[in-house]
Amino acid sequence: MVASVSESGFPRSRHRRFGRRRIAPHVCIVDSKPHVRRFLAEAFRELGFVTHLCADWAAVAALNDTIPADLVALGVPFDGVDVEATLRKLAHAEFDGMVMLIGGRDAAALESAQRMGEKLQLTMVPALGTPFRAEELADRVASLLPLGPAPSLPVDVEEALSNGWLEVWYQPKIDPRSLLVRGAEALCRLRHPVWGIVPPAYFVTADGYGHNRHLAEFIVARTMQDWRNSAEDWVSLEIAVNLPMAVLQDPAFLDLLRRLPRYPGFAGMLVEIHAAEFVRDLSLAQEIAAELRSFDMGIAIDNLSAEWSSFAHLQDLFVSELKVDRQLVHGCAEDRLKHAMCATIIDLAQRFGVRTVAEGVEKRADLLAVRELGFDLVQGFLLAKPMDAHKFAHSLLNRRINVPG
Repeated sequence: MVASVSESGFPRSRHRRFGRRRIAPHVCIVDSKPHVRRFLAEAFRELGFVTHLCADWAAVAALNDTIPADLVALGVPFDGVDVEATLRKLAHAEFDGMVMLIGGRDAAALESAQRMGEKLQLTMVPALGTPFRAEELADRVASLLPLGPAPSLPVDVEEALSNGWLEVWYQPKIDPRSLLVRGAEALCRLRHPVWGIVPPAYFVTADGYGHNRHLAEFIVARTMQDWRNSAEDWVSLEIAVNLPMAVLQDPAFLDLLRRLPRYPGFAGMLVEIHAAEFVRDLSLAQEIAAELRSFDMGIAIDNLSAEWSSFAHLQDLFVSELKVDRQLVHGCAEDRLKHAMCATIIDLAQRFGVRTVAEGVEKRADLLAVRELGFDLVQGFLLAKPMDAHKFAHSLLNRRINVPG
């Protein structure tokens, strides 16, 4: 059945809205100024929205012909576009999403447009004056935000690769004493055109990347591309990538790593292997670590917890870094057992001459504790969340991290 189209350009049929399915709400950001659209897009993405940028009414109508917006965010004043005419067209098109006006706090035009939208019986969100705080935006769109985690999604990795949905985000690794960024961990994210940002838990199988060499190749290649594009900002940073043992056993993939170009100023790439995988076949893991070391690439043992005891009898570990699991780090300031295990792992690392990283630092007390314990680096939401390459590069303009509270 072909839907009839209104004079305004919207299809008359009712699409099923994504926000109401509690997966990811869609916002159509309408403003004639590109820098305003980009700023608003970043603010909405932080809240979990799928964003669509529109310069005028024609772009709004074209978007809603395929994917209906849950929210239209309309800039006021809107140079070159009649805001009131846009509101009339939304009403005529029987737009059943929400509309939010964004503009100067004291602008008479903002108040006038808000009253008109209400008169046209559009579902108007309280207008948002500029400048605004993130909490103000979140409060206005709270009814559209998902109530819980996204459901398990039937996203095939090969499909995502072929459609260009995959991205690499970066979480800084920070010196707990100076609070300077010393490196970053590369993390795979999927930006689905309908569901928005999908974390790896929903598109990577339970055994990690498994035998999917294509995904591993993508992560390595994109990480190097991002570094080349932002080399001035990323100078001296070591970038870590998570790779499974299954892929690292492939001689062809190891040869790919060996042939990666060496760039002046690039501190190098570090391969992270999950601790449980590393100890499952310790001799094989040691061989791989030694081979990577031979062509100037290190290994980090990721999510290390009780597995540390498997290394106590070794003379050499052939790795560069031990990353202590967040379950041990979280609460180590108060929990004596966690504190003692962290101290034991640090002693082990010092015997091998390797760095230690505290993962999952989310409380100030834990940051102070891991600093006192002697961890070399820290990661965690208290200091910095994973971010896309552009935002990560921008964050490096000030290499020192500010700790909340």
